[in-house]
Amino acid sequence: MGFIIDQWGVLHNGEKPYDGVVECLKELKSRGKHIIILSNSGKRAEENKERLKQIGIGPSLYSEILTSGEMCWQGLEAQSEGFFKGLGEKCYLISRGGDRSIVDGLNIEVVDKVEDADFLLISGSDAPHKTLEDYEPVLKGAVRKQLTALCANPDSRGVMGKDSIMGPGTLAARYRDFGGVVHYIGKPHQPIFQRCIKTLQEHDIYPGQTIMIGDSMAHDMLGGHLVNIDTCFVKAGLHAPAFSKAHTPADVDKALTILCNQYNNIRPKFMVHTMKWGNPLPDRKHKKRGDRDRF
Repeated sequence: MGFIIDQWGVLHNGEKPYDGVVECLKELKSRGKHIIILSNSGKRAEENKERLKQIGIGPSLYSEILTSGEMCWQGLEAQSEGFFKGLGEKCYLISRGGDRSIVDGLNIEVVDKVEDADFLLISGSDAPHKTLEDYEPVLKGAVRKQLTALCANPDSRGVMGKDSIMGPGTLAARYRDFGGVVHYIGKPHQPIFQRCIKTLQEHDIYPGQTIMIGDSMAHDMLGGHLVNIDTCFVKAGLHAPAFSKAHTPADVDKALTILCNQYNNIRPKFMVHTMKWGNPLPDRKHKKRGDRDRF
């Protein structure tokens, strides 16, 4: 069986793993499960691998890692197909802390002025130290230059410790509000899920044997739904506030229904509080494939 698992909000909070996560990953690996960590991180796969190792999630606990930053890097290197084709060699980069790793090793120059750029690349933000309004002058300048924008991390919100912060997807959305053209790389868009499916098929694992585990309705649950794989929602992650007053199973079901209604009624097949071994999952034997109205 294949497991596609979100990173932030499911495995860790940006600072440390959630309780039980390491033990759960060990149990899955011991049972021969193929685990792909799928992240909307604007950083490349190797950098995320090192970050996970530093907080206690070593490479022996999963099979591989795929990030939107990695897919973006590969597309920029080739510039041979789709919206990558002919983007140019001068980039204005919006990232976290001035990080330029997403273009390291590429024949691309990062320029200081948006007026000198061939395209705009959004891979991170300096929230909460910077607000959306702080970025608007640059975004408006890029619109006036009619630059195509790539968003290498579509997350509109992210988890940082106990707080929720603005994600790069919010900057991309504002760019669209101003009239700019944006192409998104990562969840919930199908190419990154199709890459995962192709990898799993190489190990004789198919969509009917695969589950997406995540905490974001807009990215993890929707993305899994779009490629017709089962989904498991972690309610203690990004959407935890929606369940803050849900103390009974009926309350939880009502809170989930309200949440799903906000996202085109995309409903996860399963739901757990956290990713911990022993979290009760419903008996699936009476459920039909594609039945997403129960958990």
